[in-house]
Amino acid sequence: VGGLAGYGVSRSGGWGGWRCAARCGPAGRCCGPRGRPPAGSAPPAFGFLFDVDGVLVRGSQPVPAARRAFQRLADSGGRLRVPVVFLTNAGNCLRSAKARELSQALGLQVTVTGQGSAVPASEGARAILGFKHVVTIEALRKAYPLLDMVDLSRRPKQLGSDPPLSFLMPRVILFGEPVRWETSLQLITDVLLSNGNPGAELQEVPYPHLPILACNMDLLWMAEAKMPRFGHGTFLLCLESIYKKVTGRELKYEALIGKPSPVTYHYAQYLIQQQAEKQGWKAPIQRLYAVGDNPMSDIYGANLYNNYLKSARHSQAQAGLKRSPQSCESILVCTGVYRHGENRETERRTEAQTGETVFHGHRDFCCDPSLLEASHIVQDVDDAVQLAFKKENWS
Repeated sequence: VGGLAGYGVSRSGGWGGWRCAARCGPAGRCCGPRGRPPAGSAPPAFGFLFDVDGVLVRGSQPVPAARRAFQRLADSGGRLRVPVVFLTNAGNCLRSAKARELSQALGLQVTVTGQGSAVPASEGARAILGFKHVVTIEALRKAYPLLDMVDLSRRPKQLGSDPPLSFLMPRVILFGEPVRWETSLQLITDVLLSNGNPGAELQEVPYPHLPILACNMDLLWMAEAKMPRFGHGTFLLCLESIYKKVTGRELKYEALIGKPSPVTYHYAQYLIQQQAEKQGWKAPIQRLYAVGDNPMSDIYGANLYNNYLKSARHSQAQAGLKRSPQSCESILVCTGVYRHGENRETERRTEAQTGETVFHGHRDFCCDPSLLEASHIVQDVDDAVQLAFKKENWS
């Protein structure tokens, strides 16, 4: 869990940590570990956590302010002057594809280094996460062709072409919203109800069910359309509702990873500090600026992590120790899910009519209105960078 780092890139909600080398600026100069701030300038004591969808891009289209923002972040030699992590929940594409997307949007050349990228999902899980036996939904559908019965055109003409699985599936991992929701909802439910053996007859519903790890809780996200699109959080909501309706019990998760989970920000902090050290910047990173478009995902997560930092700082102070960073300020932009003033006004009217609070977060996270209030609201990511530079007295 984490994000895409400026020259060291890793993804939250994807296959795990991954790295890239980036070159930026018109001359395509390297912005790898040898990069340094201009002579005479102080090393940065702050870093940025950038969301991607709705902040830097909308679907396949770059947000105009994104390139301007990164021109400010680069020095005259084309090297990044401040540590940057791209913190995205999107886990439904390969690392190489995300690198190409960011290269085009930001004017950077982002290339993946480390373990291979252009591999199928099951191969990626084996190679990067270390699993030995990976079964995708498509493989499960082929092994048990009678389970997927919604689309009649996909019903098998002949049975027995693919042998059933020779082992029981011990757990379920959910990375991102599927293409065919009806297939995934049906087959995942089958796996849970059969305790990992979907070809068997249902005898008794096992509970607790198999362990489930879910990444990306975003109910909505912003693409090219005028209104937000369903995210993986919506898929999880469907799965939870179906499971409870069928069994009468709550679907339980071993862990929920990605924004707004604090563990995601903790890993992003580690990447920021690691990046600064590789650049040779001796000053510890004291402040993080988290820039996002989704109040529930980006702002809630940054504020929750800021509360954690405050609590940890108090504990460290009592023990006579110092902790870095000191804060994580949330900056909300208006180029994605959030529209200045519109979202909250609509929610207030709905709450007044229904008497219920509108909460787009996952059911396992508390509805705390204070966590949804951004430290700052600006128009776009370029304004966010300028705001942070002003607060840091950084030119």
